[in-house]
Amino acid sequence: MSSVCVRGAWLSFRLQQQELRLPSFTAGGMAGSLLAIDAKREERRITAFIRRTVANSGAAGLVVGLSGGVDSAVVGALCVRALGRNRVLAALLPSRHTPPRDTEDAVGMTEAWSVRRVDVAISPLVDSLVTAAGSEASKLALANVQARVRMTILYYLANSQNLLVAGTGDRSEELLGFFTKYGDGGVDLLPIAHLYKTQVRLMGGHLGLPIAVVKKPASPQLWLGHTVEEELPAGYEKLDIVMHHLFDDGDSAFEASKKAGVSRSVADRVLEMHSRSAHKRALPPSLRPSTG
Repeated sequence: MSSVCVRGAWLSFRLQQQELRLPSFTAGGMAGSLLAIDAKREERRITAFIRRTVANSGAAGLVVGLSGGVDSAVVGALCVRALGRNRVLAALLPSRHTPPRDTEDAVGMTEAWSVRRVDVAISPLVDSLVTAAGSEASKLALANVQARVRMTILYYLANSQNLLVAGTGDRSEELLGFFTKYGDGGVDLLPIAHLYKTQVRLMGGHLGLPIAVVKKPASPQLWLGHTVEEELPAGYEKLDIVMHHLFDDGDSAFEASKKAGVSRSVADRVLEMHSRSAHKRALPPSLRPSTG
């Protein structure tokens, strides 16, 4: 798609958004009914949380890393609704693995919201770091360093302009540990960490985001063609139901898998991933001061 076509499509989207007549997105199947939310109420709760957190910190506003995916799009839209466009900075931090369409979608959203934008290509920075470190890097190390370079840039921008870093992680990713420790997990607030991926997509529809962004597969793009769901035992529509039964209802793996209509191995894998990633959701272990 040419840049002219992209700008034209986003101009049309912006006009529709102003009229508040965009079609809503509805999750299908079991996940849609079991994980249904009152989107208007959630918008009020989240925007109030954002305003309160920023006010309590004394910060001037927020910086949000926009990837072109649904999570960062929903967080960005909520930040703008909470604080206004002048108090939100969007950071686009693509790597050589970032699909052009993701960048186009992210740019389009910043234009639709009329927010300030900073663009930093991270691959030269990552390459310099890896070269300077001088050790042979594994695929995992190379993937994680990208997320940590992005975190460093976000905090540089935040510190330079008295901003907080708004995280874009959702509940599905938090429970599974699908984030990089001190990378995309290194933030000041998490506005949507209480919502499963399915619910984030529902919020995206409510907020009037383009359907292509709302339905876009989760894709960290830490290597060429990387998607989250290729590493998971099932798609999020099934996993969210499994996690709801396991962590919200307290069901056993057998009960959760039966209710979700998946094999027992899926629920077992979810529990394994949750257990193995516990360190990501906790403070580093330390000793208490000696009393003797």
